[in-house]
Amino acid sequence: MRVALICKDKPGHLQTRLDNRSAHLAHIETSGVVEMAGPFLSDGAMTGSLVVLNVDTLEQAQAWAAADPYALAGLFESVMISEWKKVIG
Repeated sequence: MRVALICKDKPGHLQTRLDNRSAHLAHIETSGVVEMAGPFLSDGAMTGSLVVLNVDTLEQAQAWAAADPYALAGLFESVMISEWKKVIG
């Protein structure tokens, strides 16, 4: 199943994102479940994340999100995790 994570950064936490970016990208690469990912932008600055996972269960997606270095660093103001169906693309 595909699961979308929509994460919104806490205001004023760009440095937290930058400080943890390489660990976050390593988590994406090593997990083997990320189908696509990228930051949300506001005036060119990163303000959140969209991550699409391909996992067997919603619990696996929740565990992936909890282990994300961004989450561990307290970057996110909110995280929405929802099953998602790819229709186009």
